[in-house]
Amino acid sequence: MPLLPDCEPSVNLPGIRPQALDKLMPECYPVTKRTVLVPAFCIIFQTAVRKGNAVSYITFENVTKEYHTGGETVLAANNVCFEMEKGELSVVLGPSGAGKTTILNLLGGMDRVTSGKIIVDGKEITSLTGRELTEYRRLDVGFVFQFYNLMPNLTALENVELARQVCPRALDPVEVLKQVGLGERMNNFPAQLSGGEQQRVSIARALCKNPALLLCDEPTGALDSKTGLQVLALLKDVSEKYQTTVAIITHNAAIAPLARRVIRVRNGQIESVELNDHPASVEEIAW
Repeated sequence: MPLLPDCEPSVNLPGIRPQALDKLMPECYPVTKRTVLVPAFCIIFQTAVRKGNAVSYITFENVTKEYHTGGETVLAANNVCFEMEKGELSVVLGPSGAGKTTILNLLGGMDRVTSGKIIVDGKEITSLTGRELTEYRRLDVGFVFQFYNLMPNLTALENVELARQVCPRALDPVEVLKQVGLGERMNNFPAQLSGGEQQRVSIARALCKNPALLLCDEPTGALDSKTGLQVLALLKDVSEKYQTTVAIITHNAAIAPLARRVIRVRNGQIESVELNDHPASVEEIAW
């Protein structure tokens, strides 16, 4: 099957340049050289136990990520090993600077490993070409960020419609907005929405791509407790109803009971990898 060309969408929406999408939807653009804030710690993951001989949906095999700055080599990830299952809601938990976002960027194809393998649904993404990696981000991965990354001069509906410009199997934006509880707010601009509503627009934009993998970097970090719980309920619902694999990167330990798998990170090392057979409901979370 021929590869799709690198994503350079033609966006016919008022007041938006296609070049602006690289900040909003990084899954659509090739990995380029960039300045990176390097965590002070390295990550060492222990491999979670497999059930029988089943192959996990996501596997990190001895992944190392090095950054070279000021004549020094910094290990942001050192021999990282872990697994996640399809349809699972997982939490990577640890303080700021522990390297959590490095893991997310590697899994999302926004950065490349120095050594090791990352396998997603049987595909080794670490061996992909630049064009293939762009296709992976565009078709398979949805991103949710802490600060929403919405276009201020576009309505909620128009922000979600951006996904249609880059993904051929995108869902109906109107229906997705209804599913996240914004059916009556889709014609409002971001400035007319609360923080929780803006985050739901961000989630809707990611879901509109119909991704197999949803990566969330501190999705409740800018929200109050009530609104944060509403967003978490939505992410949990997406995982359970649609079998979307959801990975939440966070420093908030209160979120951990929601997850099927919790990977705790401190000082660049794994404190524990916990499998929870009975994840808590949102109503049981004490924020």
